[in-house]
Amino acid sequence: MNDLHGILFAYHSDSNLGELTRPRNTCSLPFGGRYRLIDFMLSSYVNAGISDVGLIVHESYQSLLDHVGSGKDWDLSRKHGGLRLLPSVPKIDPSREFRGKMEALAAIESYVQRIRQEYVVLANGALICNMPLGDVLEEHIRSGADITCVCAPGGDGKTTSYLMDEDGTITDVVSRGEVRGGCDALEVYIISKKLLLELIAECDGHNEYSFHRAVLQGMKNRLKLHAYVFRGYAARIMSVDNYYKRSMELLRAEVRADLFLPERPIRTKDRSDASTYYGPGSTCVNSLVSDGCIIEGQVEDSIIFRGVRVEKGAKVCGCIVM
Repeated sequence: MNDLHGILFAYHSDSNLGELTRPRNTCSLPFGGRYRLIDFMLSSYVNAGISDVGLIVHESYQSLLDHVGSGKDWDLSRKHGGLRLLPSVPKIDPSREFRGKMEALAAIESYVQRIRQEYVVLANGALICNMPLGDVLEEHIRSGADITCVCAPGGDGKTTSYLMDEDGTITDVVSRGEVRGGCDALEVYIISKKLLLELIAECDGHNEYSFHRAVLQGMKNRLKLHAYVFRGYAARIMSVDNYYKRSMELLRAEVRADLFLPERPIRTKDRSDASTYYGPGSTCVNSLVSDGCIIEGQVEDSIIFRGVRVEKGAKVCGCIVM
């Protein structure tokens, strides 16, 4: 997909996740035994044929850098283009975190100017889904929209919601409160490079930093906003309890079938671990066990990460063990 360039926002470390993100960026949070959160959207980009990806980082990104490296495991290690880490700081106060996406984009404006493709997809790096971005781009072009916003059926008030008419044109953007008939924003957008640069310049000049407030709400009467409704599995991690619940959902076969598609594989860093050893008398029921483990006890309804040892006599039930 030569006309689409990918930008991922990976500058945030969510304090609501406590110890899980204290030493790391949210996007490098381990998930599902062998993955990191960044793997899902980065793989969605690559599966759509995107060969140029910019990863905006700010602080606590050492573990993210260790994981993605040069992008080789996603076929993004290239002499021209490929994966580019964009360490950036806010222009106004370099000591703090970015206040919003428009402020982060203003910090990499020179990078955006050098983009070779006509269209840009913007997304949070911590979104768990397997998204057909090629289909999203086709609908964006067909609709003639200025910005296509990907959303999921819902409107439960926990995230930004969109109201739309029958042809998918967004009529209102609601930040708080349950919306009857609305859809939950997944914060994935497709926009032309030309318009993106215009919005960066306008928002930077007026000290506007929020994509939701300044662009989607503030310019909804100027811009044609179109909704693409994604009906596959999609999740975001917003608390420790939420992390546990979303992880346990992976034990359901229908969730795994929707997330891990043969035609759109989820890639991760290759560690070439040895196969897991299951000792005599060990049991493993309804669990995800990664390579490199030694299982000599009992494992049930659990997710076991690489290198874990469950000794004889131990029973692990309903747990996530890193």
